[in-house]
Amino acid sequence: MNKKHVAIYAAVAAMFGIMGALVALNQKELPPMTGNAGAAAGAKPPVAVDKLFAQSLNDLQGKPEALARWRGKPLVVNFWATWCAPCVQEMPELSELAGSDGGKTFNVIGIGIDSPSNMQAFAAKLKIAYPLYVGGMGGTELSRAFGNSAGGLPYTVLIGADGQVRKTYLGKLKFDELRADLAKL
Repeated sequence: MNKKHVAIYAAVAAMFGIMGALVALNQKELPPMTGNAGAAAGAKPPVAVDKLFAQSLNDLQGKPEALARWRGKPLVVNFWATWCAPCVQEMPELSELAGSDGGKTFNVIGIGIDSPSNMQAFAAKLKIAYPLYVGGMGGTELSRAFGNSAGGLPYTVLIGADGQVRKTYLGKLKFDELRADLAKL
């Protein structure tokens, strides 16, 4: 890789890091939706969740996997990239959280906004206890469907067992807050 490419990647990474830092406080807690309450102020329509579960994304071995398999239990969806410093910083703790529960009460998945080769090299260095999927630039559009209008990373979505978006987190996760939110489900 030449110096020009490295400089471009560094500039893009810095831009996303700055965007994430600027909007990290812009976390939205959404009310649970039941019956016709889906029109409640601030509530995300179930369209985003339906779009997520309609996806088939490749795992790191290149095997397509239907995301519908994660329906029916609380789910933490983390949108990330290898070049995103806050993403990389939060992944070990997110992995520890996922590993400590082992999928008993909730699941965690990561959708990488990155190339398969970058994600594979990254995963080879770290032992991540949750499934990682290659979202590419389509992953950015999927995160936007969940309200990430700026396209900042990391972006995490908490989905209840009922398929309703409970909360979104823009920027590096505050794990005490995430654990408290998971305990409410």
